Parts: sequence; C-alpha cells; structure tokens
Amino acid sequence: MMTSTLASLACGRHRLDLSFPRVMGILNVTPDSFSDGGRHVALDDALRHAERMLAEGAAIIDVGGESTRPGADEVSSQQELDRVAPVVEALVRELDALVSVDTSCPEVMRESAALGAGMINDVRALEREGALAAAIGTGLPVCLMHRQGEPRDMQQAPRYDVPIEEAVVDYLAERVATCEAAGLRRERLLVDSGFGFGKTVEHNLRLLNRLERLAVLELPLLVGMSRKSMIGKVLERPVEERLPGGLALTALAVERGARILRVHDVAPSVDAVNMTWAVLKEGC
Repeated sequence: MMTSTLASLACGRHRLDLSFPRVMGILNVTPDSFSDGGRHVALDDALRHAERMLAEGAAIIDVGGESTRPGADEVSSQQELDRVAPVVEALVRELDALVSVDTSCPEVMRESAALGAGMINDVRALEREGALAAAIGTGLPVCLMHRQGEPRDMQQAPRYDVPIEEAVVDYLAERVATCEAAGLRRERLLVDSGFGFGKTVEHNLRLLNRLERLAVLELPLLVGMSRKSMIGKVLERPVEERLPGGLALTALAVERGARILRVHDVAPSVDAVNMTWAVLKEGC
C-alpha cells in the first residue's frame, strides 16, 4: 500500500486529515460536463447538491466552471468566474464547506481564494500563463494533474514513448520541481495521475495497475475515475450505469495509495473507501 509522507493539509481555515482516504464530491456548474452538465447551474440547485454530498460523507466539494471532457472548448475567464464565484461564496458562507476549485484560470484562483476556497485543483498543473504566480499568492494547496494535450484534442490517438506510469511520474516530478523553484512549498502540493486525460483505455488500466509507482513523488495522490469512459468501454455501460465499475476502481485506487477520491456518487463511494480502508488497516 502506497502512503504519503503528509498526514494533513492546511486548506485555508480548514485542515484536511489525510491519514486515511477522503472523498471529494464533484459539483459541476457547467452546461456541458460529460455526465451531469446543466444539472447544478442554478445556485440553489448547486447548494442543495453540495449539502447532500457533505451529509453523505464528502470531505471536500470540488467546484468546476469549465468542462474538461474530451472535445470541450475553453471558456473565457469571466464566464468561468461568473459560474464559480457565487457558488464558492455560498458554500463557504452557508455550509462552511471545504471547497476545492477545479480551474486553470489565474483570475478564478485569486477570486475563489478571496471568497474562502481551501484548495486549487488544476488539470493543467499550473502551466497556463500567470497560474503559478496566482496559486502562490493564494496560499492554498494545489493539485497538479498529468495530461497530454488539451480537452479539445487530448483523445485524438494519444501515445507515449515510455510506459504510461513513467510518463506520468516524469511529468509530475518536473511540475513539482518547477513549482518549488518558484516558491510553492512542497507541503502545499498534491498530484493527480489524470485518468482519461490524453490516455487510451489501455493506458488507463495499466496506470491504475501500477499506481503505486507514483509513491516516488511522496505527495498525496488524488484520483478521479468516476463515470469515465474507461468504465463504459470495458463494461459496455452508458454513463448512468457505471457506478458498480467505478466503485471497483475506487477500491483498487485506495489499495494502491490514493488519499483523495474525486467522485459523483458520494454515499456509495464513501462506503467503498471505508470498507477498503478497514481491510488495509488490518495489514498495517
């Protein structure tokens, strides 16, 4: 079982205990996300959904205002900010939630931090111009994700010259080094292997099978596979029938060292995480 050297994470006014795996509930406030686009665009709908996820055991609510599904186009910073800022403000004020913001946009990072967000979750690993400086300025922890290409083209015949797990480790190690050199302290960093971002089904399956290789980074690992096409293609299931496959992947990810599981279906995922962890603790 892979473990991180970091037992807890300072997230603004919250402290996240990472001595055991935690569940992150997905809250997309976009019209075009692949499985729940348009369902939580209205502020009240978003707030009620977040409230349900917290009641079901989510430790973090991850708010996203830009779809990163395959083929998705980028949105303007102002459009993303208009979607995200009211939701972050309401979640912090009314629910005292630990809010993560799924964004690559410097303006969204800064404004979300000012409104009380506790974490930045960037699928572009702070590569967008101004993002690294903005993230440093917020004082918040940041999750750096591996990807190949941009959402609009990342699934157009992705290929790697080395085994996928080596490519992921090499990329993330380089991004961590760049962030540290710029002044973003290591204790504020998490990593995400980026399932489905510029990877074939075979890449994804091999990466999960070898997920423990990411232990060399010695950073908390976030994993997001909920409802993704890798489940659909293996099991031949539409999005709405992928939960059982997703729970199997969740258990495997926990066994291989994941500390944060990013999911749509919180209650069953919390059960899967807790049951898996109960078994793993017996082997410690």
